[in-house]
Amino acid sequence: MSFPDLYLEGLRLFNEEEFFECHEVLEELWTNIHDDSRKFYKGLIQASVSLFHFGNGNLGGARKVYLSSRKYLEAYGPEYQGLNLEKFLAEMAFCFEELTSSHETYPDHVVLRDERIPKIDLPA
Repeated sequence: MSFPDLYLEGLRLFNEEEFFECHEVLEELWTNIHDDSRKFYKGLIQASVSLFHFGNGNLGGARKVYLSSRKYLEAYGPEYQGLNLEKFLAEMAFCFEELTSSHETYPDHVVLRDERIPKIDLPA
C-alpha cells in the first residue's frame, strides 16, 4: 500500500517532535482531501497541535484539542492508513493522563514529559 508523501512527512515530523511543522504538513494534505480520510487527517493534525500546546504550557488548549483529536481518530478503528491507532491512542492517553485527570480548568502544575510523548510506527 502506498501513502501520500505529505502524510509520511507529517508522521516523520511528529516522531521528531516537530509538532508545529507536522501540523503544517498534514494541514496541506488535509486541504486537498475530500474523501472519508479527511477526518482522520484532522485528528492527526489536532494530535500534533495538542502536543505543541502542551509543550508550550497552553494546558487548557492542549486538553481541549487532544480530546477533540480522539473523537476524530477513534472512528477509524484499530488501524488506518498503516497507523496502529489503538496503540497511538493509548500512548496519547498515557501522555495526557495527568492533564486530563486534573479537575482544574487551567492546571498549572502539569508538564509534558518527554518519556511519555508517543512515537508513530511508520507505515511500510
